[in-house]
Parts: sequence; structure tokens; C-alpha cells
Amino acid sequence: MKTVFMDDLSEILHGEGATTFRNFSNEETEIAARVKRTYFEMHTFQTVDFVRGQHKKWLQFNHAELTIMEALDILNNIIDESDPDTDVPNIVHAFQTAERIRADHPDKPWFQLTGLIHDIGKILAFYDEPHWSVCGDTFPVGCLPDRSIAFGIESFEHNRDMGNPNYASEFGQYEANCGLGNLMMSWGHDEYFYQVLRHNGCTLPQQAMDIIRFHSFYPWHDSGAYRHLTTADDEEILQWTKEFNKYDLYSKSDNLPDIHALKTYYQNLIDQYCPGKLRF
Repeated sequence: MKTVFMDDLSEILHGEGATTFRNFSNEETEIAARVKRTYFEMHTFQTVDFVRGQHKKWLQFNHAELTIMEALDILNNIIDESDPDTDVPNIVHAFQTAERIRADHPDKPWFQLTGLIHDIGKILAFYDEPHWSVCGDTFPVGCLPDRSIAFGIESFEHNRDMGNPNYASEFGQYEANCGLGNLMMSWGHDEYFYQVLRHNGCTLPQQAMDIIRFHSFYPWHDSGAYRHLTTADDEEILQWTKEFNKYDLYSKSDNLPDIHALKTYYQNLIDQYCPGKLRF
């Protein structure tokens, strides 16, 4: 079936006018200043105690009851303040990602739906959570940050955990090769929506759940960091996350999908894997 929005990924990657993504520069522009401010706040305030508090607050799942489409519509109100690549509402990025996956993986409806819903956790921002606790690259709290993290380890200068001997080391509170599932990740939309799907008994395959949980863990899947904490079993998660990232990152372009025309197709996928209202 021909999709409503399909242009060649290679044109963005290699073609004339190819775009550079994830340019965390120190240029004196409004977007660059906004992105830097968001990351420095994130790296200051994302501590073990903060993450525990967010789990206690949000994983009661008593804040809203929404269908997937209702949650996606909320993303119309949210522009990611940590993203240097785009200033369009997140719902546009959701359909862009899904349609690029559908073009390359027409036989994997679960993967297409993962593209559509992967950022739904950003509705945290709609409920007045600051963007530094919603968006941006994730990382394990409770150990030293890796040098590959956006804006470097100097951006953690004022993080309280860096003065705690239980956390301020390479392994921190973790054991060697403890595995991805045993890491306490910085709080944000990834972990939140993963937990929402899990709580509501959605039937997406484990690959989809892992992608949603770790797609913003760029230091790991893009830079190869934190391998001292992962296991051989995490390699499959890594490969699926890398495959997904091609569509998540390189769908950010000026080409806009016809969201209204696409909703019927994606509602059928939602009804298969995540029907009805979910508790958020």
C-alpha cells in the first residue's frame, strides 16, 4: 500500500541539502540557548532521589485516562525544548517516524506503531513537568556520567550525586554487567511511557517495549558508552534501537504527513496492540 508520506531516507542522509542532526552547538541562537539550558538543568537536577520521587509520583497511574489517539493529540501542544533539530509539534514527528518505518518495514505493524507512539510520554510536559524531566537524552543515575553525554561531564558540575561516594564512580550503585533492565535511568518520557504500556497490559512485543524505554539513551546506542553495565543479552535491544533510531532521527524534515488521512490506518494498529483508554 502506498503511504501518504514517503520520501527517500537517503535524500536526507546523503542528498543535496542533506541535514545535520543533533548539533549541540554553543551558537548564540535562541534554539541553541534553549537546548543548552534544558540540558544543564537536566544534568543538575536528575539525581537518584529525584528519579525515585518521580516514580512515586507518576507510577501510580492516577493522572489521566486516555486513548492513544487522545494522547497523541495532546502532543500537538508540545515542542521539545531539548531538540536542536525541529520546532514542530511532537505529533508531527510521531507520524513522520511511523510512516518512514512503514515504508521500509511494511510487514512489521508493531514496529510502525512503535514509531507512532514512542514519544507519547512527553505528555508529562502537558502536566507541567519541566522539559528537563521529560525530554532529551537519557543516562543512568547513580554512577558517573559518560563523557559522550551532550554538553559533557562539566554540565554535571552542580549535580548533588557527584558529591556522593556511593554514586560518584564508574560503577556507582551498580554491579559490573548488571544489565539494562537493572539501571535506574534518568526520568523522562521513555521510562514513563514504557511503564504506562506495561501497567496497562499492552501486547506490543518486547522489542517494541525496549525501544520505547531506551530510544533516548544516546550515550549507549550511539556512542557505545556504559558497556561495562550491559550484558550480551542487551545486544539484541541495541540492534533494534539502532534500527529504530534511523527513523526517529532522520524523519525530522520539512515534509509534513497528512495526519488526518493516516489516522484510520494507525487506529487499526492501536486497536490490535493498545486498545481502549490507558491509565496514565
